Amino acid sequence: MRSSNIRKARRLKVRDLDMLQVLADAGSMAAAAEHLALSQPAISKAMSEMEHSLGVQLLDRNSRGVALTESGRVWLERGRIILDEVRQGIIDVEHLSDPTKGEVRVGTTEPATVVVSEIINALSRRHPRITFQVFVSDTGSLLRELRERRLDILITRWFPTPDTNDLKAEILYKAPLAVMADRRHPLLRRRGLSLSDLMDELWVLSPPDSLLGRLVRDVFRRKKLKLPQAAVTTLSMYMRLNLLATGRFLTVLPVTMIRHPANRAWLRTLAVDLGDTTGANAAITLKKRPAAGAVKLFVDESRSISRGASWAK
Repeated sequence: MRSSNIRKARRLKVRDLDMLQVLADAGSMAAAAEHLALSQPAISKAMSEMEHSLGVQLLDRNSRGVALTESGRVWLERGRIILDEVRQGIIDVEHLSDPTKGEVRVGTTEPATVVVSEIINALSRRHPRITFQVFVSDTGSLLRELRERRLDILITRWFPTPDTNDLKAEILYKAPLAVMADRRHPLLRRRGLSLSDLMDELWVLSPPDSLLGRLVRDVFRRKKLKLPQAAVTTLSMYMRLNLLATGRFLTVLPVTMIRHPANRAWLRTLAVDLGDTTGANAAITLKKRPAAGAVKLFVDESRSISRGASWAK
């Protein structure tokens, strides 16, 4: 049995594993052929040979395209790990000859882009040959991308749960939430405000099922208040800031937003007690995929930037 498995493994080609990944994403031979700049017969032949070598059917082929079989899904996940290990091996070897070169694929949420921008700015000054891909999304989607090895590291709010045992999280900083408004907002001139005084204001809030939306809902719940009716509900930070800049709207955001030079001149926090809203933000990686090369330099810089920032204290 063991020698049979070894023979099957020897027949596997890295190119075919990559092709399977592309087919799974594309959903058809035609789309995969366009992506890989190959002919459809060439892809079909390669997949048939791979199925013959492994002795299992990997694809269901029909008039609408292709779909992975159960065996195909197993090899999709294993293939991701194999391809990533090959990629990491190439990076590790390159790092031996030049530790200041490489690419970092960063995932983050919109409020944390302020911090990620500072990290990238500082690191690129010292190591200008490092390049960055930054993906901004919700935490759930980012964790999925990290586990599928499409990202190297996440900078986001950290909530350890039983299903995060495969992750390594280094706490970088803790930042509370605050009610924010444009510096011209009339409420900034008032003292002794409570959250209940703001219920009828114009609010721009995150969707209730988003991470920030849930955090804000909990703030009002702890104060025994209903979540106010949002005039605008959006995931877009750019939209939120544009609305605040009119001087009419309020929102709730992490205080790190004030750190950005573009925001510091006009964005203000209202002196409203929200209770304890401090949340830990972390650099998150896969335990079985230790940071190396440019990614390790990014982690080191993340630690340095967070330690020296006022909002980290």
